[in-house]
Amino acid sequence: MAGMRTYRRAAHTVYEVHYHFVFTPKSRKPVLRGEIAKEVRDLIRQICRSNDIEILAGQVRPAHGQLRLSVPPHLAPSRVRQAIKGQSSPYLRHERRSLRQEFWGQHLWARGYCVCSSGNVTDEMIQEYLRTQGAEPQDDERFKVSE
Repeated sequence: MAGMRTYRRAAHTVYEVHYHFVFTPKSRKPVLRGEIAKEVRDLIRQICRSNDIEILAGQVRPAHGQLRLSVPPHLAPSRVRQAIKGQSSPYLRHERRSLRQEFWGQHLWARGYCVCSSGNVTDEMIQEYLRTQGAEPQDDERFKVSE
């Protein structure tokens, strides 16, 4: 049904963990074009599939890529980034001579990245839920003990 929440399931877990990632080539060089961009997309699809990561949306632009991912809760965002950048860089540099020449050394991707959590539940919704759970007023209203 339209509008229903879609939770993913694992052996002992029900979850909805979404992240938005932005990653760039070193020096923001606009090299993600044409066949290289398609290879990047296909590699990311393969890496995500092998890690049980669902791609909700994505875009490869000449100087950066963006992904909205549904990630199992046992994978930290840094591990997701490490898998995508760490597995795609050697492959692309090995297969694409132009990238080997453009990016001497060991790395295609810039060291930094951006990651934000996202989802259907806002901070305000969680705060209200916690506030209204029937606990007696206590010393610290932000972190309660309930019976």
